[in-house]
Amino acid sequence: MKVAVLGTGEVGRRLASKLVELGHAVTLGSRTADNAAATAWAGETGGAHGTFAEAAADAELVINATSGTVSLAALTAAGAANLSGKVIVDVSNALDFSGGFPPKLVIPEAGSVAEQLQLAFPAARVVKTLNTMNNQLMVDPSRISGRHNVFLSGDDESAKSEVAALLNSFGWTSEQIIDLGALETARSTEPLVLLWVSLHSKLGIEDINYAVVTG
Repeated sequence: MKVAVLGTGEVGRRLASKLVELGHAVTLGSRTADNAAATAWAGETGGAHGTFAEAAADAELVINATSGTVSLAALTAAGAANLSGKVIVDVSNALDFSGGFPPKLVIPEAGSVAEQLQLAFPAARVVKTLNTMNNQLMVDPSRISGRHNVFLSGDDESAKSEVAALLNSFGWTSEQIIDLGALETARSTEPLVLLWVSLHSKLGIEDINYAVVTG
């Protein structure tokens, strides 16, 4: 599959590398075609790199791994025509570090970054997932033993099925995947990043995730 990963930070590079490992044709997108991190990543992995628009143009699947505070601008740069009809996997969190640590969570008027993107690009199919954990765990759930979960939110059932299959390829079992329902449920998972930050600060580890336990 042709996949565009938008964002050249640790999350974007981690996801892009795993997708290359799985045999997908991956283009890492950034604001400029000569982005140093993207160029280095492409040289190391054999993947491609380009602008947001170049990455999204031929992609069958788009992953938004930009910071949630700039995701709307990044996808706007990618171009509505290049996103139309495509699944957008939104793994972003809108953390504002301008006031120092701990960060604040920016909540868009739409209620969540995922809903903000869906409103801006109605012809795309946005699915929120993987935003409740660190990037290493995203692509290797075995880093945590025992029961823990990953969440899906989205308005398009077929899009969620495609993303669930992608998660399966990363090692997430179907039992670990919880489909929360419509995209508005991203309003409940995006704030979990603040709890993750607090737990990380307290415990001093990064392999932290949430498990849903029922009686």
